[in-house]
Amino acid sequence: MDEQLIRSITKKVLNEMSSSAEAGDIPIGISARHVHLCRKDLDILFGAGYELTFHKELMGGQYAAAETVTLAGRNSSALKARVLGPLRAATQAEISATDSRALGISAPLRDSGDIKGSEAITLIGPNGSVYLNEGCITAKRHIHMPPADASRFCVNDKDIVAVEIEGPRGGVFKEVLVRVDSSFTLEMHIDTDEANALGMTPTTRTKII
Repeated sequence: MDEQLIRSITKKVLNEMSSSAEAGDIPIGISARHVHLCRKDLDILFGAGYELTFHKELMGGQYAAAETVTLAGRNSSALKARVLGPLRAATQAEISATDSRALGISAPLRDSGDIKGSEAITLIGPNGSVYLNEGCITAKRHIHMPPADASRFCVNDKDIVAVEIEGPRGGVFKEVLVRVDSSFTLEMHIDTDEANALGMTPTTRTKII
């Protein structure tokens, strides 16, 4: 079956699942460290004209690639990070606070894409390395949703909400950014530190309070 057709069917199924979810029921996506690359840096890291290898469909037209890079900070530690596609205008690395300490750096808490004045980091690939003067952040937790779900939850793009996580280590997350776009599938994104703190798994769901 054509790869583009598979991706289209996957997106349709995910959107249908989102629309059929009960009010207050939001799936959670746990984001491990990853990088978004621009064309120039992809060429340096993997070779001129290199194209990413599709591995797994994500939401909003994004996908996890088969490729990984190594992240190096200011000490001798190094961490592997998956590359996400498609390519972007600027390279960005998203890591957790625990990763930041392990690398001896101080990645600021930012919305994805807000990299001006952020932390420096080195990316190492099979064909070369790239030093970023800025571009490494810890991403703020946020909820992606299509317009229909935004209407259902009575929220707008860039609203800030609080959500509740149930379970033996459950709790409340405040300062959660709402991001609305027709390309999105309903899903809250958190990093591995946040997931571990509240004992969350990929099957954990949450609700806006």
